[in-house]
Amino acid sequence: MRTPLSVLTALTALAASVLVGATASPAYAQPCSQPQAGAQISDNPWQHVVWDLSKMPADATGKGILVGVLDSGVDDDHPQLQGQVADFIDPLKHQSKVDDLCGHGTAVAGLIAGKKRNDVAFRGLAFDAKILSARVSEQVPGHDDEAPVTDAEMAAAVRWAVDKGAKVINISFVYVSAVGRDLFKKAIEDAISRDVVIVAAVGNNNTAERKNPTPYPAAWPGVVGVAAIASNGDLLPASGVGDFVDIAAPGKDVLVPKPIGGYGFDAGTSFASPLVAATAALIFQRFPGIKAKEVIRRLLATADPAPGGRRSEGYGAGLLNPVRAVTEVIDDAAPARARALQAPTIDPVQARAAAEEARIREQALWFSAIGIVAALLAVALMVALPAGIRRKWRPAGER
Repeated sequence: MRTPLSVLTALTALAASVLVGATASPAYAQPCSQPQAGAQISDNPWQHVVWDLSKMPADATGKGILVGVLDSGVDDDHPQLQGQVADFIDPLKHQSKVDDLCGHGTAVAGLIAGKKRNDVAFRGLAFDAKILSARVSEQVPGHDDEAPVTDAEMAAAVRWAVDKGAKVINISFVYVSAVGRDLFKKAIEDAISRDVVIVAAVGNNNTAERKNPTPYPAAWPGVVGVAAIASNGDLLPASGVGDFVDIAAPGKDVLVPKPIGGYGFDAGTSFASPLVAATAALIFQRFPGIKAKEVIRRLLATADPAPGGRRSEGYGAGLLNPVRAVTEVIDDAAPARARALQAPTIDPVQARAAAEEARIREQALWFSAIGIVAALLAVALMVALPAGIRRKWRPAGER
């Protein structure tokens, strides 16, 4: 469980934020720079192969679900993001159109809601969902958007997304201090109270220089904190480690759409977080009426075990599995539709008890059968023995 910052922790976090220059601006996986067109890559994303998305139910698409993306904006000219941005705001620059001067937000939005196409293997995990884009960070040197958004503007972006109908909000950035974030925190608390799932990256600050500071908003109560893993399941070395991690998802060599067009590979918790957000969108769509807390519970309960077993340090509940998240029945309280999708799973303890009971019943049946046969033999002997003695053991009919 996460607890409020003590005075000492607050001072430590503040010092850490000064060291990394992030008291005013959130930190991302890598510095922002002017985007360049990506390559035309036909590769199937490795996480799609690992999850075997062929087993994803055909109606699990995210249709009808709005996902708020607080990031660097979205380039909706990319073929897989055209028409995917339902609305946008731009507290940084107040641009008249959807835009992304960096590429970070385009990658995040594409991982969530990149359209399914026949000419490319890449697609968003919730490809029928729509994006609410709030361009709140990733300042580009040389542009008039270098000044970071204020605490009030960040809070307003959260409230805007909620008021627009977002069921999920993805935040792929990290503040390393909670100082001066009161309005932002309150907006997130209010969003959670309005049944919205908040998903946030835990950051890439677990380094010798940065010393794994507590990440915000991932560390705030009710927020789903996401760590990053490689294709072999290993945690990325810089991925934040602490009780703020709730689940881990692919975050290395992640195939993403790039502004201007094409694709590239990125790494960091920034790109693990949207995969969890997209799965939350699928759950909301797949189980109409489900509550945000139940969505989170389902995300964590269906996670695959991490290397070293469940609750391994840095992995939270384990490794995200979107297919399991939208198909498995996790208990009797699951929605009726879930029970209709798949036969109930059997608890291992109950399974062992049932097997032992069956074994005992089988043994009892064998003992009963042996007893009956023995009794029949005894009766037969009781009849045959006197007759045999009278005939002096000659065959019947012989004189």
